Amino acid sequence: MKKEDEKMSKYSLSTRNPWNFYNVVDGFFGDSSDAFRSISRDSFKVDVKDQDGAYIVEAEVPGFTKEEIDLSLMKGVLTIAVKKEEEQSEEEPNYVHRERRVRSMARRLYLGEVDEEKISAKLDNGILSISVPKKAAQIKRSIEIE
Repeated sequence: MKKEDEKMSKYSLSTRNPWNFYNVVDGFFGDSSDAFRSISRDSFKVDVKDQDGAYIVEAEVPGFTKEEIDLSLMKGVLTIAVKKEEEQSEEEPNYVHRERRVRSMARRLYLGEVDEEKISAKLDNGILSISVPKKAAQIKRSIEIE
């Protein structure tokens, strides 16, 4: 590898590099106290399985209660949104330090034609499991022309 290529690969957009694009954006708009934060690590992970006529969606949402999770489906797009408001304060009336923090994240997944009436979800030990049944396949029908 040439020296120029080595220099450029050092600044690649890989997620292993703390100076990647996501960190630059996050550092610009967010709290710069942690130089190794990234949007990709701050989002929750989602797995989708196609299983027996349904999609099984598993989202890792540790630390969130079911009241802090919002699930919605519109035009085949499943949205999983989480929001947590945290406040740390000293008990003293003349506090010197006080912090407020709101964490919110959302993931959207296009699943296509699904049976909206039969969707179910369960939260267990930080794993949100959502079963999204598919609609019955439409059978192509020939139309006779007179």
